[in-house]
Amino acid sequence: MAKGNSYSAGPSTRQLRVGELIRRTMSDLLMRGEVHDDALARMSITVGEVQITSDLRVATCYVLPLGGKDGDEAVKILARNQGELRHLIGRKCGLKHAPELRFKVDTSFDRMDETRALLNREDVRRDLDKPDGESDDDAIES
Repeated sequence: MAKGNSYSAGPSTRQLRVGELIRRTMSDLLMRGEVHDDALARMSITVGEVQITSDLRVATCYVLPLGGKDGDEAVKILARNQGELRHLIGRKCGLKHAPELRFKVDTSFDRMDETRALLNREDVRRDLDKPDGESDDDAIES
């Protein structure tokens, strides 16, 4: 592939590896209460995914508090403690440069629930239960 090509096949192996390393480290830091913030200590936060830019300078952390409520509040608290988290992650991960951390509410669980509900609708179940190769026209002719 030419260097100037803007085609992107998705994140590189390095991006995925560093993102997962940051996700695990962030989860451990939050679970152990290593960040000195009382509001953060009262919350149990799940770090679902970390996406990192190709230059490894910015990491977007998708987080969700236990129970799925107060996601925006959790993002605000984490953003307030971004500097301390960045320092701890840089030290524990052994990265040459710790990335800037950005936080967003993880909506993947909501999307999974919506997909599951869609697949369980009666009209969709009927279409999914048809034998392979049978169309609506074949069912009408029979």
